[in-house]
Amino acid sequence: MSVAMSWIGTPNLEVSNCFGYLETVREGTRVLDSSRLVFRDRIMTCGGRLKKGKLRKWSSSSSNAEFSYSCLGSPELESGSIFPVHSSMVVSADGDMAVSSEQKVYDVVLKQAALVKKQFRSDEELEVKPEIILPGTLSLLSEAYDRCGEVCAEYAKTFYLGTLLMTPERRRAIWAIYVWCRRTDELVDGPNASHITPSALDRWESRLEDLYKGRPFDMLDAALSDTVIKFPVDIQPFKDMIEGMRMDLKKSRYKNFDELYLYCYYVAGTVGLMSVPIMGIAPDSQATTESVYNAALALGLANQLTNILRDVGEDARRGRVYLPQDELAQAGLSDEDIFAGKVTDKWRNFMKKQIKRARMFFNEAEKGVRELSPASRWPVWASLLLYRQILDEIEANDYNNFTKRAYVSKPKKILALPVAYAKALAPTARTGSTLLKT
Repeated sequence: MSVAMSWIGTPNLEVSNCFGYLETVREGTRVLDSSRLVFRDRIMTCGGRLKKGKLRKWSSSSSNAEFSYSCLGSPELESGSIFPVHSSMVVSADGDMAVSSEQKVYDVVLKQAALVKKQFRSDEELEVKPEIILPGTLSLLSEAYDRCGEVCAEYAKTFYLGTLLMTPERRRAIWAIYVWCRRTDELVDGPNASHITPSALDRWESRLEDLYKGRPFDMLDAALSDTVIKFPVDIQPFKDMIEGMRMDLKKSRYKNFDELYLYCYYVAGTVGLMSVPIMGIAPDSQATTESVYNAALALGLANQLTNILRDVGEDARRGRVYLPQDELAQAGLSDEDIFAGKVTDKWRNFMKKQIKRARMFFNEAEKGVRELSPASRWPVWASLLLYRQILDEIEANDYNNFTKRAYVSKPKKILALPVAYAKALAPTARTGSTLLKT
């Protein structure tokens, strides 16, 4: 199952290079030892600002045929205050109460927003004080970032062009995150996926924890390790993405949208949370950081839902069905209908509702893009506009996503770039947005 890179871009298959990278400690400072570059990678086998304001969250229901979503407000948030959460509890088949997937994700959103409460509210370039001080090591780190940029340029061309408008520090940080997400996705969706076990993902998570402690295993890890030192990027979304990979190893059906929501967050919504601290928020934005994170999450969910709808036939041939089982049943459909691959009126009606839901998430995401730092908006707008067009192509194919793969043609991609650029230049929203403080 392809992972939507959310605010980053769309991954294609890539066999990642493995760069040797060791670190030592000298007088308490993390350094590179350029004389000891070896291959250490055993998993990759180949080369808010939270101010007073209204809290908002998605209310979702897979049993509602209209898939209604509402953004609910609460009294102004005070430190330590209690706020109401809609649909925070669900009842299991055994009658036990459990926290909904939506609430689990929302708790992560609140935490990420709090991390950037006092940071990255302006377009000013960060004053970075390098921690790597030995002669020659700065050039190695620069080489690591350059390699990340090369991967991004090769496999996410449109997004890469957009990143060139960002400040150098932000641009390089986004490249580093992109590459880590690609490598993680490749573990379960790449050419070596059949050899990946849960223990391999455990080792990958240990590597993540090490790079957060300043102990990267290779050159590409080093770029991300440097990034998380410079920006308030929490480790939790990265761990959650790995959890999504674990789900892919053991789960091929989703009972309802609550389960699918959590999966989509793990494999795509996480990227939005990783990216907001890098992208920055416009200095004149009136939105709370928490609401911008919500929009970033919405874009990740929209992208992944679009991936799922585009790849129904491909996933079915692998024995996977990433569609809510209860909604299929309500539409008079089953896994057998999907494996048969026949477009019927029942299937068309089912797909119309799924597409409607994905578009709702795209619409919510738009509100957050307007609040980003102007220099960071273009690649995000381009990703949003192009991904949303995939839904149009599914409709144009008469909802045949069994044997026809919906894609946006090159001419349409080229036409979308100036539109995205124009949207990126638009002033930050000041009124009329549900993201605004009250």
